[in-house]
Amino acid sequence: MDYYAGLDVSLREISICVIDADGKSIARGCCPADPEGVAGWFRARSLSPKQIVHESGQLSIWLQRGLERLGLPSVCIDARKAHKSLSARPNKSDAADAEGLAQLARTGWFTPVHVRSETSDGLRCLVGARAQLISLRKDLEGHIRGILKTFGIRLTGIGKGDQRQVFRDQLASAGERDPVLRAIADAFICAHATICQAAADLDRAVKENAEKHPVARRLMTIPGVGPIVSLSFVALVDDPARFRRAVDVGAFLGLTPRRYQSGEMDWSGRISRCGEGHAKHVVEAATALISRTRRFSALKSWAVRLAGRRGFAKAAVATSRKLAVLMLTLWKNETEFKWKERAVA
Repeated sequence: MDYYAGLDVSLREISICVIDADGKSIARGCCPADPEGVAGWFRARSLSPKQIVHESGQLSIWLQRGLERLGLPSVCIDARKAHKSLSARPNKSDAADAEGLAQLARTGWFTPVHVRSETSDGLRCLVGARAQLISLRKDLEGHIRGILKTFGIRLTGIGKGDQRQVFRDQLASAGERDPVLRAIADAFICAHATICQAAADLDRAVKENAEKHPVARRLMTIPGVGPIVSLSFVALVDDPARFRRAVDVGAFLGLTPRRYQSGEMDWSGRISRCGEGHAKHVVEAATALISRTRRFSALKSWAVRLAGRRGFAKAAVATSRKLAVLMLTLWKNETEFKWKERAVA
């Protein structure tokens, strides 16, 4: 007889429920929150489930990879959609959720989640770590400005490289006015220098990885697409074969409008924004293409004309969707962006 298992995963333990093909509960229990613990729990009871289902969450990626390495037929499903089914139960508990997930495994009424490769996750973490350090640096600089304005001290703007050293020099000069400001300046100067150096190191690592990555290197031939955008896109998509049509990547990144249709009502709203936070880099690439890229291309010409007709904001979203489709197409075809000479009248 076929058996189906549901795993309700928490940080310390996993609640397990196994049911048969008729939906009857066969076994229940808990095990440590690790793949070996799950495999050991099934071995101890001589159970070989046909399908194991668990929800997406903090440990889902690590757990899914571990279960696959152990040869267990596991599937990670969308937690938001599973919640619609599990919330129909009057009582909420880990054991009840595990049973509900087992029932979903039996009926097949679930949406699998693509678990990215470790390589893609590494690139995603690298880009995210760089962005986090830059955010910390900006927060620190803004906090320093706010403190000094209380004493009537206004610092000049911050650019790149040496100008950040000028900012620290100004902060040191401001600290000479008061012992309290001196203590604050000493601590903040050290923290600011450390964060700037760490951000510069990660920025260098991002550029090096983009130059070495064959796909990212091809994507950077597109106007407006640089190391950050190319690596973010590669990390998000992971496997281009996931998309049967290249235009589907726009919806994946949350760049397509929402639609609501019921009876005689049918309207389209703003973009869904269902994609991950890294999808914003594609919009930044579109903005750079429209406003900062100087070299002529048919893509830039189209984007500029659209901005003139519909406004910059809508043009940036439409251009980012077109860029995403173009990047996926180049990835699948293993080609580079082809520049065209400006037409002569």
